[in-house]
Amino acid sequence: MKLSRNLTLAVATASCVLALAACKPADTDPATTAATTDPAEGAVAKIPGLATEKEQVSYMIGMDIGNALKPMKDEVDLATVKRAIDDISSDRKALLNDEQATALRQGLGQKMQAKQQEEMAKKQAEMALQGEKNIGLEKTFLAGNAQKPGVVTTASGLQYQVITPGAGPKPQATDAVSVSYIGTLLDGTEFDNSYSRNEPVKFPLDAVVPGWTEALQLMPVGSKYKLWIPSKLGYAEAGTPGGPIPPNSTLVFEVELHEVIKPVEQ
Repeated sequence: MKLSRNLTLAVATASCVLALAACKPADTDPATTAATTDPAEGAVAKIPGLATEKEQVSYMIGMDIGNALKPMKDEVDLATVKRAIDDISSDRKALLNDEQATALRQGLGQKMQAKQQEEMAKKQAEMALQGEKNIGLEKTFLAGNAQKPGVVTTASGLQYQVITPGAGPKPQATDAVSVSYIGTLLDGTEFDNSYSRNEPVKFPLDAVVPGWTEALQLMPVGSKYKLWIPSKLGYAEAGTPGGPIPPNSTLVFEVELHEVIKPVEQ
């Protein structure tokens, strides 16, 4: 959502909330109704600090306005916001005319857009520095790890170690597989764990990062390998924006291959 839309939302939230409430069908789930209403009070939910439906609706509208104002909280004075709401809702003459309000709205939108761009540039610079640091750590780690007994380094730079051998078939790049795995960063930070979901994961080998595509083709069904996937075979300098994997991160996996799933012939 663009910041200019946030600005508009802050002004129009109350009417939007009422429109959505009018269009939304009533909740007919008996369990939900029983859990949120008091039979003695009709359809009014029991919420500490908000005894009446009017208070609850008012607080809900205030929450929406507060969320809309968050991106620009340093640019507004809440007491003056309340004053404007009071003036408009009471039909008192506004201190700004429509032309002045439009000019101010446009100016604030431009200011917030510039602020957003500045923050984005700062974040990109921080990610670039972190990526450079991670590349250095990766180079040092993989060079040392390659010397350890049982660690194999492929031509691409992928490293693996056989934990449990398997005797089944190996998948091809056109196959899908069923696996269980734990994924961590070099510092041991866990970012994914299929065991915690209590079921294997199935996916085609051509739909994952190159390190997985290569490694799984080396594994017989029934085997368990430890993998060290260089960043160039993982998520590279992008990492997972907004996610748990920083730029240029080496990925460490323990993977069990349960099944090879052949594609269905058309």
